[in-house]
Amino acid sequence: MLIPILLLLLGLIMLLAGGDTFIKGAASLARKWNISPIVIGLTVVAFGTSAAELVVNIFAAVQGTPDLAIGNILGSNISNILLVLGISAIIYPISVKQGTIWKEIPLGIMAVVVLFILSADVYFGNGESSINILTRGDGLILLAFFIIFMYYTYGLSKVEGEKEEDVKTYSWSSTISFVLLGLGGLVLGGKLLVDNGTIIARLFGMSELFIGLTVVAIGTSLPELAASGIAAYRHHDDLAIGNVVGSNIFNVFWVLGLTPLVSPIPVNSQANTDVLVAILAATLLFAFMFVGHKHKRYKLRRWQGVVFVLLYVAYLVFIGMRG
Repeated sequence: MLIPILLLLLGLIMLLAGGDTFIKGAASLARKWNISPIVIGLTVVAFGTSAAELVVNIFAAVQGTPDLAIGNILGSNISNILLVLGISAIIYPISVKQGTIWKEIPLGIMAVVVLFILSADVYFGNGESSINILTRGDGLILLAFFIIFMYYTYGLSKVEGEKEEDVKTYSWSSTISFVLLGLGGLVLGGKLLVDNGTIIARLFGMSELFIGLTVVAIGTSLPELAASGIAAYRHHDDLAIGNVVGSNIFNVFWVLGLTPLVSPIPVNSQANTDVLVAILAATLLFAFMFVGHKHKRYKLRRWQGVVFVLLYVAYLVFIGMRG
């Protein structure tokens, strides 16, 4: 009993260390190429912080634990908004630009809506399906949306003219070393996390979906919490909000786009409820932008952060009672 728990914790530590090291290298690489701050948040840093989810999902798909895979992504997206942005806003209110409100946040909402349509075959299928499943075709559709998102961010980098964020630039040798070492930590940590998370779920009689939504999702969201929390503390608002929104879009379009290509993912009927929670969380983030704003100055305020955190606690209680 103790050994799987210790190995799971070791896997989380390796994931976090690997993700942090990878982000250092990737962000340094981006600055060397003169990529703008918001694009670093939406792509480079978001990819680095989504790398943990990708590694976990690939192992889960290969090892035949689809509930853990879908739970990981849904749980990560929900915790990114309610927990990560909630805590970040409590640390320091986050100013949000109009472009982020009208473009990136709606893209995040669209991502989970598309996921719901593709995964709820019982409701949106041709009437012949009795189960929900993310097929390889669904994965290709999600990847097509991912390509569109990347094209958008590339266009954004052409017109963006912001101040530079405090992103340290390393030598080329250090940059490449950070990227490779980070990826190694992510792979080994992801393997330990999936293997031992599955063992613990079976030992305690918990579902793999529950483990994915809680232990694995919170663990893989810790890089987002660290990145956005530090960015909020340093008043780097673009990086704080861009990291979370970009990571959520990556999770759906990139991670869940690739995962079914490895192996189609049956979607537990309970998971459809969690997809709706993810949609509601993203929609609430959008709605909060228009509460109390003045002169087109939009902020995620401390009290809104408190509401997010309380909603996340309520969600954990809900899925705990559901089992």
